[in-house]
Amino acid sequence: MAENEDGQERTESATPKRLEEARRKGQVPRSRDLSAAAVLMASGMGLSFMGTQIAGDLHGMMRRALLLSREEALDSAHLLPALSTAAIDGMLACAPLLGLIMLAALLAPLALGGWSFSTEALMPQFSRLNPMEGIKRMFAMRSIIELGKALGKFGIVAFVAVLVLRRQSPALLGLGREPTNLAIAHAIQLAGDGLISVSCGLLLIAGIDVPFQLWQYAKQLKMTKEEVRQEMKESEGSPEIKGRIRQLQQAAARQRMMSDVKKADVIVTNPTHFAVALRYDDKRMRAPVVVAKGADLVAARIREIATEHSVPIFEAPPLARVLFRNVDIGAEVPAALYVAVAQILSYIFQLRAAKLGSAPMPARPVVNVEESAP
Repeated sequence: MAENEDGQERTESATPKRLEEARRKGQVPRSRDLSAAAVLMASGMGLSFMGTQIAGDLHGMMRRALLLSREEALDSAHLLPALSTAAIDGMLACAPLLGLIMLAALLAPLALGGWSFSTEALMPQFSRLNPMEGIKRMFAMRSIIELGKALGKFGIVAFVAVLVLRRQSPALLGLGREPTNLAIAHAIQLAGDGLISVSCGLLLIAGIDVPFQLWQYAKQLKMTKEEVRQEMKESEGSPEIKGRIRQLQQAAARQRMMSDVKKADVIVTNPTHFAVALRYDDKRMRAPVVVAKGADLVAARIREIATEHSVPIFEAPPLARVLFRNVDIGAEVPAALYVAVAQILSYIFQLRAAKLGSAPMPARPVVNVEESAP
């Protein structure tokens, strides 16, 4: 089991953040065998499909070069332009094949690890200049595994190459008896077939190497449980800080709620355990709204503020319990409680008018509410 410097086992898979940091540093899974197989396959297919055209262009270039007279060959003023023309012709003849090979070299890594460009990977690592570290890497288990892989790849490629040479030996020996233009085209065709055969052997190796590279990459990026917890703290915040923020938010909300008690029309109480503050404005509200509520100490504080600001307190235990448990602060009273709340508000408004001398003293209503009501 992989361990870190503190001796803790790396048992957790890499998080998305860890994977993104590794990609930013240029650490992505790569398979050299897959790239080599893709390049050889592209080369072989390119020679097979474009070999005749390339052979014709190269044969024409060779004929033009051999037509130079002795005087022209010794004349630098004529030889240098001829050499430049031959070089350009050769490059143009091979350009399609070179383009196909370059495309394969670019696409093969993308198929495994995707596109990744990191300036950090270009920075020099002076630790690699340490000879002792180099000796340790030479005898490390990974180096032994890489040596075994290299010997295995050599054996497979050599076996395929021997089979190809044995099969193509009559054709290779017969090239000298063919006309020059046909011999060049035939040689390119044989080279393309040989490269395709060798690339098939490399594809077999890549089929083993690609899963191994993915497994090794995931293993290298494994994390300890402590590292995962630390990353969660950094990304989501420390639980202590989050708890403190919640406390401050609750305190601010409670303070706003207490300030709304002053604006309430009535406080419905249990009488001691619960207190619910109601407010109703028939011009702006469809139904009465709960502006504050609380239990025990909060309920006592609501009653104190109501007393200080002359807000009426009405004792109705069943209604207070139902409102406290079922209606959130800022929400309207549900329709099932309209009658009970209307009785209390009507009584409070009549009581307020009686104190002003504009109406007789009302009788206290009897509020009946089932505690199962919503």
